[in-house]
Amino acid sequence: MSPRVVSLVPSVTETLLSWGVVPVGVTRFCEHPELPAMGGTKNPDLGRIVDARPDLVILDREENRRPDAEALAAAGLALHVTHVRSLADVGPALGALREALGLEGEGKDAAFPIPAPAQRPVRVYVPIWRRPWMSISAATYASSLLEAAGAANVLAGHPDPYPLVPPEQLGALAPEVVLAPSEPYPFGARHAPLFAGVAPMVPVDGKDLFWWGARTPGALTRLRELVATIGTGCLR
Repeated sequence: MSPRVVSLVPSVTETLLSWGVVPVGVTRFCEHPELPAMGGTKNPDLGRIVDARPDLVILDREENRRPDAEALAAAGLALHVTHVRSLADVGPALGALREALGLEGEGKDAAFPIPAPAQRPVRVYVPIWRRPWMSISAATYASSLLEAAGAANVLAGHPDPYPLVPPEQLGALAPEVVLAPSEPYPFGARHAPLFAGVAPMVPVDGKDLFWWGARTPGALTRLRELVATIGTGCLR
């Protein structure tokens, strides 16, 4: 019998469904309108979650707020908190999630093979928000994934995981392309002029960059293909 699970992490919701575990509650960002939506990642409906009587509530250290986790724990609910900061973290995180769900007998998720770095990686800048401008450093899953795909994040060495660096300050870093994800900020073609003085803008699926788990193998393949295309000059 599957446990009653509330997932407050969109990428985990996707992974649970791929395992045949159907949550009794998700966030409105999980993109599954057939499942009960219990608020957002930052403002979950705590009362509705408690009323659902889940066996387990899954949260993520970056996606969700500590006060909400503390309130759910105080209500007597069992929590499982994920924290993935690199491609190497994905396999262990999935194994721990299976164990928390009592699925350990169905097989552990092996670590994903990490390809050797490209000999001449494409230098990329990845904006993830504006007002204020925000990007990613090497201390993030997305940057790790891009490295495995053959790209070099020009802000990899920044001390903050999510540096506040506007495009006009990137001149010395010389990115070859701006990889503009569709989420969390919905960058689109209309934003290309914002990067005119930096590098050509190329759209990328934000889910492939930030949703780890069941999506990771396919996302890595798609990103490698995209980066290879950029490297040949087909998109520039």
